[in-house]
Amino acid sequence: MSINEKFTAIRKGLLEFLVLRIIAGGKVYAADILNQLGATEFATQEGTLYPLLSKMRREELVDYEWKESEAGPPRKYYKLTAKGTEQLRETSEYWDKISATVKGLGQESGN
Repeated sequence: MSINEKFTAIRKGLLEFLVLRIIAGGKVYAADILNQLGATEFATQEGTLYPLLSKMRREELVDYEWKESEAGPPRKYYKLTAKGTEQLRETSEYWDKISATVKGLGQESGN
């Protein structure tokens, strides 16, 4: 089993957190999210992203607005809701905590 296969579940679990972070940067179109993720080890496909965005909208973490596009039909631009902003804050704090724990394990103590 490759290292990529071993970490599939972790990457999948972090995807919502990463999408929240991307949307927090400003209103984004789904293709923008896919492009940002595509440049990382978290690259994903429309078939994964769209159901996740729908779930996040049902959970009131994100909302969207339609905007006219010069390149075709109107597009949905996603933005965080107040609940999504709070979820991102809580998840970021938790991520910092577990990241520090992982880095600290196995380190020699100062004794």
